[in-house]
Amino acid sequence: MQTTAGMTATVSRERSLGRTISAYVTLTKPRVLELLLVTTVPVMILAQGGLPNLWLVVATVIGGSLSAGSAAAFNMYLDRDIDAHMQRTENRPLVTGEVSPRGALIFAWTLAVASTFWLWLTTNWLAAVLSAVAIFFYVVIYTMILKRRTEQNIVWGGIAGCFPVLIGWTAVTGSLAWPPVILFVLVFLWTPPHYWPLSMKYSDQYEGVDVPMLGATRTGSQVGLQVILYAWATVACSLLLIPVAHMGLVYTASALVFGGWFIYESHRLYNRAVRGTEPRPMRVFHASITYLTLLFVAIAIDPLLPF
Repeated sequence: MQTTAGMTATVSRERSLGRTISAYVTLTKPRVLELLLVTTVPVMILAQGGLPNLWLVVATVIGGSLSAGSAAAFNMYLDRDIDAHMQRTENRPLVTGEVSPRGALIFAWTLAVASTFWLWLTTNWLAAVLSAVAIFFYVVIYTMILKRRTEQNIVWGGIAGCFPVLIGWTAVTGSLAWPPVILFVLVFLWTPPHYWPLSMKYSDQYEGVDVPMLGATRTGSQVGLQVILYAWATVACSLLLIPVAHMGLVYTASALVFGGWFIYESHRLYNRAVRGTEPRPMRVFHASITYLTLLFVAIAIDPLLPF
């Protein structure tokens, strides 16, 4: 019969294991993985012109999740010095000590290798190569080169987040075409007006660690103007998909209505900043996520309908 002390030790080990697993999951930035699902699966439906093979969808999502998780883990490993000095990131596993730097690095490399081979075996070589390029772009181009050197970091570094649409399309077709390229550009244009409001919210924290995010280097009105320009460009790009991919009524209406709302929120941010009132940047941040989600839901639904 197990003693009280033994039971306590067992519970303690289980809790410790649970915390460790949770910490490693946190390294993958699960919220970012949600965006992966939102952009990958609808594009696969569009590429198929209907519902693709369920196993192919599952395999692609698994491979993409491993790839995105790898990039996120590398990012936390490289940014652990500044994460420790920012309130927004001070509870990340490498800062709290729940995961060691060596453990995080091994974890990141393991996910990178696993995702590449997984996609190669279950989809095709092009999807696997695109996945590897996405990891390289986020880790090397954005995190190591751009992030701490230029206020345009998120513009070009955000390219890494555009690859899921290419991976989803190539997983189905084995090749590239204009529709995924348009969606690639759409996500590219969407990323700055999505992230810059967040950098406005935490501008003091970015200033404190000398990371030149636009929200920390420019005034609210200057950032707001840039958000407006990119929001308009994003919506204009979304409309290009209508003739190129022969999109129907559902997507067309969604692109116009949700795009108009996104633009409205962007102008609202700018107007409040110009008047000197609280710009409420997180309103645009959350609106941008909702906009992209609804737009890609429309991409998924449109090919399934007869009009």
